[in-house]
Amino acid sequence: MGAEGAGGDHGGEERIPLLHKEASEEVAGDGSVDIRGRPALKNRTGNSRAAKVILVAELFESLAGSSISCNLTVYLTKVLRQGNASAAASINTWTGASYLTPILGALFADSYWGRYWTIFNFFFVYAMGLMILALSAFLSSLGPASCGGVECPSATNIQKTVSFFGLYLLAFGSGGISSSLVPFGADQFSDMDPKESLKKGSFFNWFSFTSNVGALISSTVLVWVQENVGWGVGYGISTGFIALAIATFVMGTPFYRLQRPEGSPLTKVWQVLVASFRKITLQTPADEKLLYEESKPGASHHHLSHTDDFRFLDKAAIVSDMDMEEGIYRNPWRLCTVTQVEELKLLLRLLPVMVTGIIYSGVYAQMFTVFVEQGSIMQRNVGSFIVPPATLYSFEVLTAILCIPIYDTIIVAVGRKFTGNPRGFTELQRMGIGRFLIILSMIAAALVEMKRLESNRTGRLMNIAWQLPQYFLIGVSEVFTCIGQMEFFYDQSPDSLKSVCTAMALLTISLGNYFSSLTVTFVNWATTRGGDAGWIPDDLNQGHLDYFFWVLAGVSALNLVVYIACAKKYKLKKLAHDPQVQSDVNK
Repeated sequence: MGAEGAGGDHGGEERIPLLHKEASEEVAGDGSVDIRGRPALKNRTGNSRAAKVILVAELFESLAGSSISCNLTVYLTKVLRQGNASAAASINTWTGASYLTPILGALFADSYWGRYWTIFNFFFVYAMGLMILALSAFLSSLGPASCGGVECPSATNIQKTVSFFGLYLLAFGSGGISSSLVPFGADQFSDMDPKESLKKGSFFNWFSFTSNVGALISSTVLVWVQENVGWGVGYGISTGFIALAIATFVMGTPFYRLQRPEGSPLTKVWQVLVASFRKITLQTPADEKLLYEESKPGASHHHLSHTDDFRFLDKAAIVSDMDMEEGIYRNPWRLCTVTQVEELKLLLRLLPVMVTGIIYSGVYAQMFTVFVEQGSIMQRNVGSFIVPPATLYSFEVLTAILCIPIYDTIIVAVGRKFTGNPRGFTELQRMGIGRFLIILSMIAAALVEMKRLESNRTGRLMNIAWQLPQYFLIGVSEVFTCIGQMEFFYDQSPDSLKSVCTAMALLTISLGNYFSSLTVTFVNWATTRGGDAGWIPDDLNQGHLDYFFWVLAGVSALNLVVYIACAKKYKLKKLAHDPQVQSDVNK
């Protein structure tokens, strides 16, 4: 598909009219255009109307995809009849692909297609994957033969190929969507309008709320349909939901504000680095107004104010004698604008925050592993019903669903009185609160495990309900940190790298899971030397899982300290509306 704005130029050089025929109507003023490439009218595009359409599309997408991922282990072992080890390896590989593909989708969105066409194209890849997966489960010719005798035959290579082809198309499609749908929704609100800017903060909250509602319904109702009615029927329903998501998204097209891609942002990053090294011997001027900046009519990005950190990169914007000779035909690999330099600085500032996010995600991941193991050896009866330990995850999801509206209404209003910030808390403060709450969650888990071991020694079992506080704290922590991080990476990213930075926020989840695996492996190695059972043995009654939780609490506390130090030094992005008065803007 074409770039955002039909007939648009990827380089952003084309001039576009400032007003429609309806000259009396105000344009959005943020460089956005409608689907026909005209400046977006403020009263006809964007804002809450467009955002609501995107939220409904996200609800259908979440309903379609969540049941696939949360029940994939059962599908691989019970339907394709893989062994436990083989299924675990398949899931790890597939999950890794799911979190790496957002980077690829983000590059398409920021460089060539724009966010609208990236979402549109990857939605169809997503749908194709689900259709193939549904057919592979529905048609008997694409499934393993019935069990005969003692052993059940495994799926043939062709049957596995068809199923995994569908799964990887699904991962590719969902990854391309996930890095663009959130920033595309945020694009519907202009920072130039204070009221719209506040609504943008609420959008991130409600996007997470919608996603969690879809995941909760999908992981309960659709999972039940898969296992009790039929996998083909369950996957067929998911395919229907993704069709509804596509239809909803397309219906909102006339109301959307689109940001035009301006070529590869990674090329611009390399240009700054190359230009800086080429001018390594030049002295950076004390007066920042001597650094090079330009104004492009019709460009969708904003000029950025100059900052004093990473001064070496400023050399890329020094106008040398050779640059003066080249004049308007400047070589971008020798001379870059201040805004281009500042965009690279923004990426460098985001990296320390991203690293602390990886540690947070690694601790958060314990909810899916050791929390489940802890619950599996507790008393799980509620009357005649036996509670599966993994289902307590739904309590964390419910906590997040209930806390998001409370945060968006009550907590923001209270925080506004104390901080004076229109959003209640800054994104940095919000993420810090979430990082503190996950420490409390690990402490709660450690105390429960200490009490469980003590009760076990006296022959009594603790009820699994004692785990609820640690799940509750993680749910509240998610509302603060995960949503705050998504909003922060969008707000602080360069205009040309919105999707890439959103993908970076998603990448912390993937890297956090790897960090979690390394932590468990190291702890097992360190605590089993000399023949000891270790802290996390197969029989947890012989180990000390509480020690592991205390270590995670300590790691989280150290991570919070590092994060606070990074947050204090962090310089927020500042716009310079006129490059000629940059110094005045900074004062």
